[in-house]
Amino acid sequence: MDQTTTAPHADLNRTAAQASIAVAALLLGMKVWAVISTGSTAMLGSLADTALDLVASMATLLGVWVAAQPDDHNHRFGHGKAEALAAMFQVVLISISAIGLAFRAVGQFLGNEQVAEAESGVIVSAIAMGATLALLAYQRHVIRQTNSLAISTDNVHYKSDLFLNLAVIAALVLEKYAGLKGSDAVFAFGIALWLAWGAWGASQEAIEQLMDHEWPIEKRERFLAVVAQHPELKGLHDLRTRTSGNRDFVQFHVWVDGRMTVTEAHRVMDEIEDKLMAEFPGIEILIHPDPEGLVDEAPIGAADLLTAGPEGESPALLAQGAPREAGA
Repeated sequence: MDQTTTAPHADLNRTAAQASIAVAALLLGMKVWAVISTGSTAMLGSLADTALDLVASMATLLGVWVAAQPDDHNHRFGHGKAEALAAMFQVVLISISAIGLAFRAVGQFLGNEQVAEAESGVIVSAIAMGATLALLAYQRHVIRQTNSLAISTDNVHYKSDLFLNLAVIAALVLEKYAGLKGSDAVFAFGIALWLAWGAWGASQEAIEQLMDHEWPIEKRERFLAVVAQHPELKGLHDLRTRTSGNRDFVQFHVWVDGRMTVTEAHRVMDEIEDKLMAEFPGIEILIHPDPEGLVDEAPIGAADLLTAGPEGESPALLAQGAPREAGA
């Protein structure tokens, strides 16, 4: 992989993770004071969430650090899945937090417990929202540059913090000033459900990476369109793709004129790789050349087989089904 691309991305990911840790540590201290002052379960939920933010951000920092390590003899495909593992660790923590908060909210509602005061909770939550907005803006910048799964998962969690802090403010105001008893417990239970939903959503992309899920069809079609531009390519089949961390891997078979020498076929492979590297920087490519018309495996779908059209035309996608002769 191109190290000139990887190193700046790794630095950005580490900086974003460190920023998350700093924000979480600041808010944790403030919310401890707010919980003691208010006795609010909703604020307790916010405190628990921030504590998990701190632990999860540390896991994110570790994940992006491991993912940025160069390939070695035991990890020939790199360490990109460390980001998915860090994301799954965050999901587990968020889920535990949601379950604990839900039980606490039900207990408070049934026990008719009331908050002591609201001012400190409102102030702390407002400050937390401001700090979170600043962090989210920086994380979005980093994600656009690096496409880091771990930072993306952290970003999803901090987005939920905005609603969580707003819910805490609403709960305290309704409970203490509007006289709506039980509002704090109801909002706390809603926060627990929100956290659980966020954990479910954040788990899906991590699972896809760990399971080596294929690229989205739009990305695969764009990939095939680039390959099809080479005039000496007779067809393509057995396309396999996956993503690990911020690295993409792809392998496929291509048809070339069976009368080509090894040197000529190698030149075609190099030219195809150059075009793909320009369109998909940092991609890992493995190409296997076949004589025209040979298919070792039946295609799985429409995006798995490319065949040459009439003479003078670029190769085109075949519909799903059994392979046919090139140019048919």
